[in-house]
Amino acid sequence: MRHLVRLGHAISDWPVASQQQARRNAMVALTACADRRAEREDVASYLAERATRSDRPAAVATPGPRAAARA
Repeated sequence: MRHLVRLGHAISDWPVASQQQARRNAMVALTACADRRAEREDVASYLAERATRSDRPAAVATPGPRAAARA
C-alpha cells in the first residue's frame, strides 16, 4: 500500500516539476539569445565604425613627384 501512496505523490508532483524544468530551460535559452544578440550588435557597430574610418582621407600625405626627384 505504501508503494501506491508514493506512486500517487510522484504522479501528482510530476506536472509541477515538469513546468519548473521547462521554465529553467526557457530562461537559459533566453539568456543565450540575449548574449548572441548583444554580440551581433557589438560586431555590427565595430564594423560600421571601421567602415566610417576607412572612408576618411588618410592623415599622412604622400610625397609628390618633386620630393621623389630630390631624393
